[in-house]
Amino acid sequence: MDILRLFYECDEFCAAFLPRWQAHLLASQVTRRQRASRLSLSEVMTIVILFQQSGYRNFKTFYTAHVCQHLQREFPHVVSYNRFVELKADCLLPLAFFLHTRLGRCTGISFVDATSVKVCHNLRIKANRVFKEIAKRGKTSTGWFYGFKVHLVINEQGELLGVRITPGNTDDRKPVPRLAKRLWGKLFGDRGYISQKLFDQLWQQDVQLITKLKKNMKNKLMPLLDKLLLRKRALIETVNDQLKNIYQLEHTRHRSVTNFLVNLLAALIAYTYQEKKPALNWPPNELALIPAGRF
Repeated sequence: MDILRLFYECDEFCAAFLPRWQAHLLASQVTRRQRASRLSLSEVMTIVILFQQSGYRNFKTFYTAHVCQHLQREFPHVVSYNRFVELKADCLLPLAFFLHTRLGRCTGISFVDATSVKVCHNLRIKANRVFKEIAKRGKTSTGWFYGFKVHLVINEQGELLGVRITPGNTDDRKPVPRLAKRLWGKLFGDRGYISQKLFDQLWQQDVQLITKLKKNMKNKLMPLLDKLLLRKRALIETVNDQLKNIYQLEHTRHRSVTNFLVNLLAALIAYTYQEKKPALNWPPNELALIPAGRF
């Protein structure tokens, strides 16, 4: 990842975002000293995003052994690790808005899926205090887990179009209408999204939901193009796999909910900077067969 490009875009975003954000903050009755940090907000955002593509599996090791030792020229005013952990909490909301600016453009072909994010081992659920009353038990095709679900929508180029984070026991179909607000064309999902009510709701939003059929359902005629695209639904599963294995979307070492969300958002942002994303790479003349707007 190009550090210079990443910092430039984070700094440009902060220059436009911070004045508007501060103008909407409620004034506190308690007078507090406002000291400027040695590290700017854009530098903190750059470091937490850079960690996701560094190859390090532990942020403390990355910060103390890599940033403080080898990136002194890029970050001349580094602070102690404990102080940086405090600064990470301040970039939660800016990261959420920055991710929104990194979303791709809908092309008429979209894929939806949900992936589990575990926060601890199943045997340690009762001992987990950080996510008590927040994380929930859920079940996927691989078994039970304790944590959250990340719902994603991507286009055929592997670009993120929408993201939602819910407790682990949330039905995969529940966040879909909000995820599909900016979409048009065809939306492909697995059997977990089968619902006549959801289909009708998305149809009113100019989106056609296409899923595989269950064994006990009657077979329906489907255009050949839809069948081919339905077979390519594994594209979004590849994105989920990269978010968990290349990036740090999931690990069980979080000590606060805020840092968990910061890490999750940073992983999603880091993915948007990936040059070669999983894509269909279909020729433009075949993509032109997708109808625009209502069918």
